[in-house]
Amino acid sequence: MAEEEVPRNPRWAFPLGIIGALVLALVWFWEAPSLLAFIVIGVVVFLVLGLLYLGLSYNGTRSRLYGLKPITSRLPAVAQPKGHVHFRTKMLWTIGILLMYFLLTNIYLFGVDQSTIIDLFSSYRAILAGAEGTLMDLGIGPIVTGSIIMQLFTGAKIINLDLTDDEDKGMYQGSQKVVVIAMIFIEAVPQVFGYITPSSSLVSALGAASPGNGLFLANTIIVAQLVFGSYLVFLMDEVVSKWGIGSGISLFIAAGVSQQIIQGTFNWIPETPGSPISAANPPSGTIPKTLWFLSHYTASQMAGGGWEEVLLRQPNPIVALVGTAAIFFLVAWTESTRIELPLSHAEARGARGRYPLRLIYASNIPVILMSALLANVSMVTILLWTNPTLIHFPLLGHQWWVGAYPTAAQASALGVSQTTPISGAAYYLSTVNGLESWLLPILNYGTYGGFLVGHTVWQDLLHVAIYFGAMVGGSILFAKFWIQTTNMGPEAVARQIEASGMQIPGFRREPRVLRRVLERYIPVITVISGAAVGALAAGADLIGTLGNASGTGVLLTVGIIINLYEAMGREQLMEMNPLLRRFLGGES
Repeated sequence: MAEEEVPRNPRWAFPLGIIGALVLALVWFWEAPSLLAFIVIGVVVFLVLGLLYLGLSYNGTRSRLYGLKPITSRLPAVAQPKGHVHFRTKMLWTIGILLMYFLLTNIYLFGVDQSTIIDLFSSYRAILAGAEGTLMDLGIGPIVTGSIIMQLFTGAKIINLDLTDDEDKGMYQGSQKVVVIAMIFIEAVPQVFGYITPSSSLVSALGAASPGNGLFLANTIIVAQLVFGSYLVFLMDEVVSKWGIGSGISLFIAAGVSQQIIQGTFNWIPETPGSPISAANPPSGTIPKTLWFLSHYTASQMAGGGWEEVLLRQPNPIVALVGTAAIFFLVAWTESTRIELPLSHAEARGARGRYPLRLIYASNIPVILMSALLANVSMVTILLWTNPTLIHFPLLGHQWWVGAYPTAAQASALGVSQTTPISGAAYYLSTVNGLESWLLPILNYGTYGGFLVGHTVWQDLLHVAIYFGAMVGGSILFAKFWIQTTNMGPEAVARQIEASGMQIPGFRREPRVLRRVLERYIPVITVISGAAVGALAAGADLIGTLGNASGTGVLLTVGIIINLYEAMGREQLMEMNPLLRRFLGGES
């Protein structure tokens, strides 16, 4: 659909123009920005209203998203391979992108004072596959958030698209790119203006070149770097999805979590680098920490508190090592549990096969989406509590019931970071971090009550229950949305089986019949799948994990590694027998 073919109703231009003028007037009289800042704000308002005009002015018979066609067709994208990509080539692309990801996590943002950064996503770094203060600061957050928004809108029928239709699916993917770009700016701008501070030398240099605009220009440069890094991650994900093996998002998560687990196990550097190793500042890795205490403490000292330090206290106690290993084995067993539907070929007599319906049918995507949603809740509540502008937001700004956060002095006294919620909805939805944050205070409040950060035991139990329930319930909801948007529902699977020439023995080879059979299994196993991954992730958080990788991170890593191994097996199988490509989803 070319731009000139898009039917439009231009009457939307006038009201949107009035809205834009009112917004700019409000900004000018309320904030009194500099001329340069006002011009930048004007450009942003123009772009936002331009996107609204393209969507609202569409006057065709299909979804209003088709009005965005002039934008979606021109966005940078990775070309789809025209034929089958050989296994060796896919492996080279996958390894190359992985190395590039690690490189980008070590490229620090230019002009940033690293010592003053307040990490809004500190509790969700493992899931967001980011690195604080680098080009990967936002990680996969904007991509996953954009996916959440599109899935919710599609599931609620606000977006009227048939994802089994190739053109509608292409429009869905193109619109998701627009949403991702918007989320990059939405997540980058609040972080920079208040939480990622530019260095004084950069501000001075820019201020000399443009008096009065030094700080604004410095913040703009940092935002541009974050936008560049985030969109690069988006393109890297497309490269892996189209030219590599598996998903780029999953690959980045597994890489980041694996790095944290290895560091949490073997790192000999103390928790406070630069200070000498001591009982108060032991090696941060589980094994070096254990060996240090065993070699420097006597038996009486170990009995008097040494075993407590080794087994239970952060960083990386032995219970975290045991818990991480247990989650690895439990998730591996759960991933291997499946129902297999017998299949036979309609024409080739004797040719039989099985269609596996795994217990983790929706894979680990639902828990990624749920964790990203909680990460965004954390970011928004921090901004509403601390941002100088947003604290005045009606009803929500600086309200304890939304989420309260400690000042620098309070955080130091409580032994937590400034991004740790201490009350409100943000507290009850925050991640539970190991046994010491909930179980030990319950068993011995007198000794471990300080870990509750001023809360009572009942408040802590309510926190655990709400967090666990949110993870399970949210994962079920996203599992249902995911199978519908990825053609994994009964109808789509029935068409896939029918197109491959296979059928279920004893039933007619017809999509409607196959769909009725699959409807007995897929909806139920989808709910079980979402509940299982949500419960496993939340349960791992309750136990504690190495390197503060979070239970969700460990769960995702195990599932990703298993899925990657299976994907490599399918690729090798298709390489040996090209006739299987149609059934396994490869190109003919």
